[in-house]
Amino acid sequence: MGADATLRDRFERGLAAPICLTWELTYACNLACTHCLSSSGRRDPQELSTDEAKTLIDEIAAMQIFYINIGGGEPMMRRDFFELIEHAVDRRVGVKFSTNGTRIDKAAARRLSATDYLDIQVSIDGADASTNDRVRGPGSYGAARRAMDNLRDANFGEFKVSVVMTRDSVEQLDEFEELSRSYGAQLRLTRLRPSGRGVDVWNELHPTLEQNRRLYRWLLERPDVLTGDSFFHLSALGAPLDGLNLCGAGRVVCLIDPVGDVYACPFVIHDEFRAGNVRDAGFGAVWASSDLFRSLREPGNPGACASCGSFDACRGGCMAAKFFTGLEMSDPDPECVFGHGERALASRPIAIRPSSTPNHSRRVPLTLLAT
Repeated sequence: MGADATLRDRFERGLAAPICLTWELTYACNLACTHCLSSSGRRDPQELSTDEAKTLIDEIAAMQIFYINIGGGEPMMRRDFFELIEHAVDRRVGVKFSTNGTRIDKAAARRLSATDYLDIQVSIDGADASTNDRVRGPGSYGAARRAMDNLRDANFGEFKVSVVMTRDSVEQLDEFEELSRSYGAQLRLTRLRPSGRGVDVWNELHPTLEQNRRLYRWLLERPDVLTGDSFFHLSALGAPLDGLNLCGAGRVVCLIDPVGDVYACPFVIHDEFRAGNVRDAGFGAVWASSDLFRSLREPGNPGACASCGSFDACRGGCMAAKFFTGLEMSDPDPECVFGHGERALASRPIAIRPSSTPNHSRRVPLTLLAT
């Protein structure tokens, strides 16, 4: 067995601490993106207090988790945002945070630039305002570009331009590459999952089979484009894409939501995949002792993919994509490159798709603030 396969087997059995810990800092958001994986909008009154959040950061540091991915909602809408990231940096916990950019004015950009161990991902979902704003809302493209301008002018360094691959944005790959290059930024592509509000738009927004094949070839030619293992289901087409190429849910990744609930991954915010709450016994206890996580670390069953010669490459695909499209965990990924997932979906015409829980959507987004 090759070294890569041995390492993957070890990761599948779970690690003492996650490689990637995502923390949705708040459900508050001034946008209402149609594909928001956490159905964000309104702040939850039970979200962790500043003191609770600092205690969690201290535990993360003690577990030697070297960085956390902070998201939301829009994390900068928390009044204690800078206090928390500076607390993390003081504990030598690096912070990567995703933002829609609306709160990164010139002063914020200077403060962010002066902070060590910090990485920023500015989200856009179109290389032009028309494409982006259909998904993220009017004015969101301009706000994201102003944030990029401010970060560049503050000499922040190499931030990330983060793009969800939709049926429209996948046609603009070269434009995203050029946009990132113009800022000295790094391009990061992620997969559209039918999570949160994405459940309602997945059918119309997810890339077609032909588009996914083109995306795979484009990524193979550009190993410097980051993907965060979003597209391991495409590795069945041939040479594996860079990364672990497996579902790391409950094994090497997990999510902490704004109220302290711990889920198997950022894309399965649903009671069925809730492992516990950090307020009960701390994060470490949930990670080590959760029945859910223990079950996810058991050897996987290839199920309907057993007869496919590409199972070792794609590992059956994304758990969240299956769950929220009404498929079983033993079914193929709904975007299986050989069409097996599409056929599985077609055989379930009356399937009721689960909805992410909870839902903090607001009917009308807050007015975007000029920056």
